[in-house]
Amino acid sequence: MTAKSLNGQFKIVLASASPRRAEILNLAGIEFDVWPSDKEETPTKPSPCEVCMELARTKALDVASSIKTYGQNHPDVATGTDTLVIGADTIVAKDGNIFGKPKDDEDAVRMLKELSGCIHSVFTGVCLVFMSADGRAGEHTFYEETKVTFYPLDDDEIEDYVGREEVTDKAGAYGIQAGAAPFVKGIDGDFYNVVGLPLSRILQEIKRLLSDG
Repeated sequence: MTAKSLNGQFKIVLASASPRRAEILNLAGIEFDVWPSDKEETPTKPSPCEVCMELARTKALDVASSIKTYGQNHPDVATGTDTLVIGADTIVAKDGNIFGKPKDDEDAVRMLKELSGCIHSVFTGVCLVFMSADGRAGEHTFYEETKVTFYPLDDDEIEDYVGREEVTDKAGAYGIQAGAAPFVKGIDGDFYNVVGLPLSRILQEIKRLLSDG
C-alpha cells in the first residue's frame, strides 16, 4: 500500500489535531485533511490497550458522523469520493498504570520520575472508518504496542526538561522525537508508534482489509 494508491482510492481525514501525527502522514507523502474530534475523552475500559482503542474509536466515529452530516447538509460540495477517517489515541503504561497527558508541570515531573530507569509501554489505538460515496460505512480498530526503556533520570534532568518543553499535550509527559530523546536507552517496536501514529501498521491493515473484501 503506497501513499499514491491510498490517495487514489480515498479522501483521507485525520481525526486529530496532533501536529506529530500530521507530520508522520506528511513524511509518507499521504495527502489528508485534518478534522479534529471535540468529543470528551471518557474511557470506560480497564486495560491500556482497550483504553487507547476505545478513545481512538470514539474520535473516529465522531468525525465520521460529522462528515456524513456535513455532506447531507451540503450536497452541492459532495465529491463522490470514498472517505477514510483515521482516529488515534496514544497512552503510556507501566505496571498496568496508565500515564495520559499530565495536567500540569508538577504532574509531568511525577510521571517522568516514575518512568526513570524503567521499561514502559506506549500503546496507540487506531480506528479506521471507511465511508463509501454511496453511504455505506465500516470500521476497523486495533492497537500497536512499543516498549521503551529509559535511562535513570536525576531530578535536575527532569526539571530542566519540563521547564523548557511543552509536556502537557504528550502522553507520559515526553516527546521521544524532541527533547526527551536523550532519556531513551532502547526501543522494542515501532518508533513512530511512540511519536503517536504506527504508520506502517496502518498501511498494512488497510492493505489487508482491501484485499479481503
